[in-house]
Amino acid sequence: MTPPTATTAAGPATNGTGTTYAAYARPLWQRLLLNRTAAMVALLVIAYVYAYNQVQFFSGPLTNYFLLLDMAPILLMALPMTLVIITGEIDLSVASMLGLSAVVTGLLVQDHGLSVPVAALVALVVGLVAGLLNGFLVAYVGLPSLAVTIGTLALYRGIAVGLIGTKAVSDLPAHWQTLANKHLGTSSYPLIVVPIAVLAVVFALVLHFTPFGRGVYEIGLNSEAAHFSGVDVRRTKLVLFALSGVVSSFAGVFYLLRFNSANTDTGTGLELQVIAAVLLGGVSIFGGRGDLVGVLAGVLLIGVLQSALRLQQTSSDVIEIVIGVLLVLSVISTQLLDRVRALWIRSRRTQRSAPAPEVGDESSRKVMS
Repeated sequence: MTPPTATTAAGPATNGTGTTYAAYARPLWQRLLLNRTAAMVALLVIAYVYAYNQVQFFSGPLTNYFLLLDMAPILLMALPMTLVIITGEIDLSVASMLGLSAVVTGLLVQDHGLSVPVAALVALVVGLVAGLLNGFLVAYVGLPSLAVTIGTLALYRGIAVGLIGTKAVSDLPAHWQTLANKHLGTSSYPLIVVPIAVLAVVFALVLHFTPFGRGVYEIGLNSEAAHFSGVDVRRTKLVLFALSGVVSSFAGVFYLLRFNSANTDTGTGLELQVIAAVLLGGVSIFGGRGDLVGVLAGVLLIGVLQSALRLQQTSSDVIEIVIGVLLVLSVISTQLLDRVRALWIRSRRTQRSAPAPEVGDESSRKVMS
């Protein structure tokens, strides 16, 4: 069965089977350079070059190290979040799952004597179950993901409070903290970039080069049409929320090992930074559009801005305001570009469909005379 054509603000679009997106009528260089992803990469380069040359100490050897180390949990959680938002859903519970997994890992090591790898594996299972619960309520019960994940945000944080109370988990084996903060060889990059890069490649391949990824886009464009074209909408959403839970748990284990500490506030507020980075990277909040390259550039752009502002002794409140303004501007700019693109396409169609003057009419006689 041929997938049906979906309609967006910019005109007709499909998943690439049989017909093409309207944007594919443009030359290749325009498709590669005149898009949101290219603009985000350019902004990242400009911000980094400016900070490197104008912000004191930004050019130091440890800047990249701490920048990537600080953004590692957000980079990890942004990968599945990208796919979730492309389907038109959202997961606000990722930071709570991160905190719960950090607490579970710490308690199993500190109070029950398990090794860190075994405790981390248990934490990943906890994240899987938490993600499956989110996905089941959204995909099979039919509840809105915004309401579901707001509720589970509080639920998972509450479970962490019940497990640990007011105390903090610490005193894990020192060599695991050393490993979490280790440099990649002799470079100025942390070792955590290796699993991040591997996961980024896997998610990119799945999203952009598999039928599952094409189904993700179809669901975001029109879930009902995707269902009738053969996409298992409910199973796809369940898988994506499960992936979000597992990756968030992995980020929680890393968070615990890096700081050698976890409490009930671990990861609080990170979900907003993840969503801000995803939307800033060009993923539409309404679903159906976005790619991982733009998202990774968005995460790193936020990291560069935060690092530069901290080096300039800027307060955390001002930094949050700057990130919030960027998020609002990114959403507004996306809507404005969609409207401009729709008007341009409509004008092109009007010009093409305008009837040509007949040979014998008055205007033709004037031209001939």
